Amino acid sequence: MPRDNDSLINDILNELDNKSKSKTEASSEIEKNNIRKDEKAVEHEISAETEASVQDAEISDSVHSADPQEDFINKAFDDSKRKLHEAEKPELTATATAVRNRDTHQPDKSAPAKRKKRKRRKQRSRLPGVLILTVFIFAVSISLSLVIIAFGKDVLGIGKSETTHLVVIQEGATTEQISLMLKDEGIIKSPKCFQLFSKLRKSDSSYIPGEHFIRANMAYETIIEELTSTENENKESVEVMFKEGITLIDAAALLEENGVCSADEFIFYFNSGGYGFEFENKLNLASDRKFYRMEGYLFPDTYFFYKDMSPEEVCQKIYLNFDNKMTDNHTNEDRYKRMEELNLTLDQLITFASMVQAEACTVDSMKMVASVFWNRLNNPDTYPKLESDPTENYANDVIRPHMEVFDQATIDAYNTLIGPGLPPGAICNPGIEAIDAVLAAVESDYFFFNANINTKEVYYAKTYEEHLANLEMVEQQYADAQAAEEAANNAG
Repeated sequence: MPRDNDSLINDILNELDNKSKSKTEASSEIEKNNIRKDEKAVEHEISAETEASVQDAEISDSVHSADPQEDFINKAFDDSKRKLHEAEKPELTATATAVRNRDTHQPDKSAPAKRKKRKRRKQRSRLPGVLILTVFIFAVSISLSLVIIAFGKDVLGIGKSETTHLVVIQEGATTEQISLMLKDEGIIKSPKCFQLFSKLRKSDSSYIPGEHFIRANMAYETIIEELTSTENENKESVEVMFKEGITLIDAAALLEENGVCSADEFIFYFNSGGYGFEFENKLNLASDRKFYRMEGYLFPDTYFFYKDMSPEEVCQKIYLNFDNKMTDNHTNEDRYKRMEELNLTLDQLITFASMVQAEACTVDSMKMVASVFWNRLNNPDTYPKLESDPTENYANDVIRPHMEVFDQATIDAYNTLIGPGLPPGAICNPGIEAIDAVLAAVESDYFFFNANINTKEVYYAKTYEEHLANLEMVEQQYADAQAAEEAANNAG
């Protein structure tokens, strides 16, 4: 960048110099034209005087030849005139000299004054160029000052966001790679400056692989200290496992039980979001009836936390896992593409998957369960309602007891036994298998299903009559199982 500025300055200076030369040449041309005009005026004057003299001589000759007496009188008069002319000769000589000087293009006494005047005019013509150059240099100086100030604020973390970012350093990562990652996360603005700062602090080989939590308003020095600190090695870690189908309420309670963070604070920060992950850009934030904004985005998995962690740090760790699961490798990257092909938003996909997760007894049955919901969604005139019992359970068991202000409309919107189509939000947190089952969009002729909870077997039906028969069969299976259990207890 400095070389670019130097080149720009040189170009402007050259242009100004060319303009100045052009103005000088123009002034010289004007001066020459003025001299020519003066010469022509002098020549005109001399010509007029000469012509007048000739006329006088002619008149004199004619008079002389006319009368001898008068000629004697004129001669006497001419002698007197001559003597008078000799008395005034110095002044006349000076005048004549001036005329001769003009005629021979030699400067007279008035010439220096004229030259000085022209010189002053020439200096005034350069003034606009000097002013332009001065203004330009001043503007460049101001710009450079602003750049320096901006870099200084970035290095010191002044005026930047207080949001915490989860930074994961891979084994063997270089300072350049780390600086580019920090820039991508919006933590720093100048990777080169960070690299230089790191070299000056001799920290290039001291970065610790693993998870680090960094804020954008940290100074470069503080960031480097966090990335090279071994403080976390002395903290007590906690293993927490979230099962598929867990609700956000239950997950928060589990975190509090393990001493990770407050359940209420976790709920607040998890639903607040805004941590800069890719999947957040695909969320639909316009749903008025959505109860927990981020229900469904707590990816079920085993997590390792520290005791007394910041709820923001806990949330970011879970967000990161969801983001990775959706975009982890080349096969998973097609999930968003497939979602768009099916005309689903991310919210619709996760809500759909949460219903499949809650309804399906096994992973193998998920695709067929999803096909039933797909068939109903594609035939709204015949089957306007999805009629999923878990949605009613969520409305009554989760939403109703946790509402600060009771809203029956929200409860009814989640209950697919009452309302049409998908509920406004997820009813649990689905695993990747349930998500992929929805995206598979397997074709079938089924519009009904029911399952035996004890045996994990699912029964599908094309018609309502077939569905009623399956329900009766499952009820008989429950009765037989209960009778067998009672018989075993009595025998014992």
